[in-house]
Amino acid sequence: MFIRSEQTPNPTTLKFIPDDKIILEKGTEEFKNQKQAATKSPLALQLFEIAGIESIFFGHDFITITKSETAEWPKIKTEVQATIMDFFMNGKPVMFEQKDSATNSEEDSELVKQIKELIEIKVRPAVAMDGGDIIFHSFEEGVVRLILKGSCSGCPSSSITLKNGIENMLKHYIPEVESVEQVENE
Repeated sequence: MFIRSEQTPNPTTLKFIPDDKIILEKGTEEFKNQKQAATKSPLALQLFEIAGIESIFFGHDFITITKSETAEWPKIKTEVQATIMDFFMNGKPVMFEQKDSATNSEEDSELVKQIKELIEIKVRPAVAMDGGDIIFHSFEEGVVRLILKGSCSGCPSSSITLKNGIENMLKHYIPEVESVEQVENE
């Protein structure tokens, strides 16, 4: 098994891609600490045992690791790769139980459904390539609120992506959208 690593726009995160392995069948999952990982993912729990890891993000076929400012990638990168490789060699499930990501609900207005669809089709695939995810949170009084996960969370260029990319695209397709803001993951 080979595990590639790729840089992301966020200098504190690396994207790890295990060849021929699906991490999550559906959706994404983010862990900000060992306590969150303890009830959801044995893999995330093992990765948090590596000194210097601050958060872990699972995508469909990749894992994004965010390190502390003081940790150095050359010191922890090999340990992360070895932990991921050993985990998959043992055949354990990545998650104890997986939840579905946010989808359209019956209660959503047509406008909210359009916003979610644009984010799903045009934004999320591009952001996943950089090791992150963007999830719809809410739409009120012309403001779309989004949750940034993985390499997007804390990335220096995330505000540019939100304003110059996502906000402009949503305004183009949906005139009712006035602005886009980031909200912290709950």
